[in-house]
Amino acid sequence: MTSDLVMPRHLCRKAVIYIRQSTPHQVLSNQESLRLQYALRQRAHDLGWNNADVEIIDADLGQSGAAAEHRLGFKDLIARVTLGEVGLILSSEVTRLARNCSDWYPLLDLCGYRQCLIGDRDGVYDAGSANGRLLLGLKGTISEVELHTLRGRLTAGLLSKAERGDLALALPAGLTRSAQGVVTKDPDHAVQGCVALVFSSFLEQRSAAKVMRSLRARGLNLPRREPCGEVSWTPPTAGAVRRMLRNPAYAGAFVYGRTRTIGSAGGQAVMTRLPQGQWRIVVQDRYPAYIDWQTFERIQAMLRDNHAEYLRHGTRGTPHDGAALLQGVAWCGECGHKLVVQYRNGTRYACTALQRTQGAAMCQRLPAGPIDACVVDAFFEAVAPAELEAWERTQADRHQAAEALDRAEAQQVERLRYQARLAERQFNRVDPDNRLVAAELERRWEAALRELRQAEEALARRRATSSAQLPCLTAAERAGFCALAPRLPELWHRPGVTRAYRKALLRCLIAKVALRRSTRNRVGVRIVWHGGATTELEVGIAVGALTSLARGAEMEARVLDLARAGTEDAVAAALLTQEGFRSPRQHSQVLVNTIRAIRLRHRVLQAPSHPRRLPGWLTVSQLAQQLGIPRRWIDQRIRSGSIVVGPHPPVALHLFPDNEATLASFRSLRAGEIGRLCFDHPTEKQGHQHA
Repeated sequence: MTSDLVMPRHLCRKAVIYIRQSTPHQVLSNQESLRLQYALRQRAHDLGWNNADVEIIDADLGQSGAAAEHRLGFKDLIARVTLGEVGLILSSEVTRLARNCSDWYPLLDLCGYRQCLIGDRDGVYDAGSANGRLLLGLKGTISEVELHTLRGRLTAGLLSKAERGDLALALPAGLTRSAQGVVTKDPDHAVQGCVALVFSSFLEQRSAAKVMRSLRARGLNLPRREPCGEVSWTPPTAGAVRRMLRNPAYAGAFVYGRTRTIGSAGGQAVMTRLPQGQWRIVVQDRYPAYIDWQTFERIQAMLRDNHAEYLRHGTRGTPHDGAALLQGVAWCGECGHKLVVQYRNGTRYACTALQRTQGAAMCQRLPAGPIDACVVDAFFEAVAPAELEAWERTQADRHQAAEALDRAEAQQVERLRYQARLAERQFNRVDPDNRLVAAELERRWEAALRELRQAEEALARRRATSSAQLPCLTAAERAGFCALAPRLPELWHRPGVTRAYRKALLRCLIAKVALRRSTRNRVGVRIVWHGGATTELEVGIAVGALTSLARGAEMEARVLDLARAGTEDAVAAALLTQEGFRSPRQHSQVLVNTIRAIRLRHRVLQAPSHPRRLPGWLTVSQLAQQLGIPRRWIDQRIRSGSIVVGPHPPVALHLFPDNEATLASFRSLRAGEIGRLCFDHPTEKQGHQHA
């Protein structure tokens, strides 16, 4: 069958047959359609082309025509038409070339400009003529609409099946689908035990990284579903643990639509995970469950809370070992944003949200030490007598977790034992003369035995060291535990209690703490407890000067009154501390140095701590006055050793007997009649003189 549109200018160029199938499954199953497309070579021959001038482009087999990004054959066709090498493009139907008008119309423009014909089963068309472009445009539009129609039908059927929970989605390790489509738990008890262990360990430790470290410490591997459907065992990673914890299939729920395509980058679709509230279809109780749905939701809340997105989501993050005990739970009482922790030049809570987002000044910066101490005291007051019950629940959970780890470790040993026996059987069945195969099977058997021996030794060591762990309380110990309630602050500050553990304890009762500086030296603390109850407190913080204290002037006047009344500095400091005053750089007490500084600044001298005259004794000044000589002369002789006398307790002064013999001996020393004087302890009544 010929066409009037075929001209010699077309016949002098190539005729290209474009062949495409949408999916690899169609390539394998729709062989008749593929044969009809290859048979278009005869159609090109009938239109006047020689067999040598007919070429076939079939590089796009298994590629969809919805877009041209991944179709190398279509791009090659466009390039050859652009170079003027093609006189006719043949395809069984227009849908083989493109199902997208954004790809179809540029091809029509190019073919019209290069005088290239387009042909299908219905005829040959000239894209450069009005009628030809009209017909080809209608075919391209119908092709695009047909694609949307097909997609709509397929999507409707898929959603209908998904709403019933019958859609066969990929299952994680621990769940398997039978040939009849029934989902059951994996018959391998080692896989079941390991999956259950991950969830129980996370509920106890509240951190995916900690679960990963505990599994690695035991030498346990995690089951993983391979693309082929088989289960393999791999070393645990934090990402693998989080993927297991976030998979709703383990809670028995069929979920469809957890992701959404938001665009393309580099020719590939970009998928984003949707929050749980935006999942399209959720059918609960569809699979056998490892945990219930309420536990699954609690785990998701814990995972979100462990992710420290302070500014975007306001989550708390996992407790770390830093000095700030309110890390992740402290909020700004001024602007309502999350407070961050700064450890440079001391530990502080700082509000940097407005500074980061708007370039404004820092909202407030507060010292962490006094605030943490205030919140910890409130925590101790709020702890109820149910501490013992909570401790016993924790011990029971630890018992269960330890037993689960032991079971998982024992199951792993049993699995390795089976693999060793399997390797032994494979080695025994091989022909001994076939050394190439026998050597490899022998190596595998030895490797399996080596892994089994290591696992058995590790399990034996673990059982030997864990026999005395996790004790139970006797009746006497229970009574002793109850008596420890007043000693909770002492136990809190023991070296073995880590900061991360203290933070976790605080979070058990405290939901958030709002901080707001009320005055320069006072911070308002609002504790929001789990359950909604609140506690309002105020705590003093260090300032740079006495004038920055709210009661600074009152304290200064009180110090002067006490000093003029003859009160000693230490007594005045204790008295003012009881009255609620404090030093500028202290949180709750008045220092003796503060009292002394105020007193000396106002030139108020304190009464001497010892009397000016001791009965029966003379000081250096009193002796010099009675002799009528300079005191410096006596001090020089004491330093040179001409006068031997010691600082005597309790006054720590140089004392001389108050009698005529002392005065006479000093006159003789000054006159040069004697060379040295020696005075004994002040309990002696005489001084001894030496020539």
